[in-house]
Amino acid sequence: MFVTPAYAQAAGGAASAFTSFVPLILIFAIMYFLLIRPQQKKLKNHQKMVADLRRGDQIVTAGGLIGKVSKVKDDSEVEVELAEGIKVRVVRATISQVLNKTEPAAS
Repeated sequence: MFVTPAYAQAAGGAASAFTSFVPLILIFAIMYFLLIRPQQKKLKNHQKMVADLRRGDQIVTAGGLIGKVSKVKDDSEVEVELAEGIKVRVVRATISQVLNKTEPAAS
């Protein structure tokens, strides 16, 4: 007598199993388009900005310092002039914004 209602609730087969996963799939799709994809796009733009740094660009570091790139040392750091005669080495990844972009020299 008690077993019959349990069998009746389990009926439905593969169609009900798929419909129970539809909300989970929709939540993942929404998370991808609202969180993951924009973050990847932002990261790609930042990497391109940092790779395109050249001498004379005015930048803002993550710490809020504003300076001008005086020398591009290697792939991981640049030398930034903060004031007249004050130069510091900055890790490229900490550059948050390029304020004024210098144009490349005409060939």
